[in-house]
Amino acid sequence: MRLARDIGALVVAAIAMAGCATACAAAPSPPAIAAASDLSFALTEIADQFARDDGDRVNLVFGSSGVLTRQIRDGAPFELFLSADDTFVDQLATAGLTRDRGVPYALGRIVLFAPAGSPLVPADGLDGLGRLFRDGQAGRVAIANPEHAPYGRAAEAALRAHGLWDAVSPHVVLGENVSQAAQFATTGSTIGGIIAYSLALAPPLKDRGTYALIPAGDHPPLRQQMVLLKRAGAVADRFYRYLQEPAARAILRRYGFAIPD
Repeated sequence: MRLARDIGALVVAAIAMAGCATACAAAPSPPAIAAASDLSFALTEIADQFARDDGDRVNLVFGSSGVLTRQIRDGAPFELFLSADDTFVDQLATAGLTRDRGVPYALGRIVLFAPAGSPLVPADGLDGLGRLFRDGQAGRVAIANPEHAPYGRAAEAALRAHGLWDAVSPHVVLGENVSQAAQFATTGSTIGGIIAYSLALAPPLKDRGTYALIPAGDHPPLRQQMVLLKRAGAVADRFYRYLQEPAARAILRRYGFAIPD
């Protein structure tokens, strides 16, 4: 009898282990979400809240919108794309890589940021930056690469609007994306930079210097658009809808984003 019980227990255990192995093998990995790097802090917070509310997690991958667009074109396994510029979403939609043309989720802003001890005074605006260059007091200035980063394009446009691009561009330090530009702007190797408002409000930066908003009229609007890719599954679809709900929008507002109607 004892032998039979022992054999029975082993059989039950084996079945349980096999069932666990099958379930574990079948469990899908979190969907990969491509997002512009100005969302590094805001979207991470939203994703954590989504996990608490929905029970599923997403895998966030941050970068410049242009680089992420190229990766999607090359077959990167993203299921949702949050761009800092609606033109990149339009490109992917035209190429037939998305479910539709997506929806706007935010309007971004740029700021002039200076680390502690810098001669740059953000409250003086870009004209103050220009005076530093005229007086020979300016050093290097960090911005995102305008070739593929919408926040870099906005920074260049603002400098051009003030007639400063020709003077400043030889002294520009280019970040691969606006998050890297923000890192450069906080170091002693630059006098500051033009970065995303959302990053200036984030804990790692807000105590490391001062900043001032650059007028929205100084650059083309940063219309941020998101779209589901053709491969999107159920979790990515739920996260996409969650981003349009009040809880997510409240977090975006707290990081300085305006929410389009």
